[in-house]
Amino acid sequence: MVRNPLTADERHRGLVLGRLLQQARAGRSAAAVAFEAGISLDTLRKIERGAIATPAFFTVAALARVLGLDLTTLAEALTDDEARVA
Repeated sequence: MVRNPLTADERHRGLVLGRLLQQARAGRSAAAVAFEAGISLDTLRKIERGAIATPAFFTVAALARVLGLDLTTLAEALTDDEARVA
């Protein structure tokens, strides 16, 4: 399967998502959060640094659950940041 290249906006949104997740993780270890969310530590690290700019919905939902983030609030934060950049 060939994927279309990500747009600059998608890459930026991925970086913002990663930053939000890192902030929500606060003092918790990445390994503990990844384990609780049922994803690999490598995947979490890639999401946090923006290397996976468009993670699967269920991955984001699992991380939001573990970190106590509301998905609507998370989506609004990403949308608000996108509007500021535009």
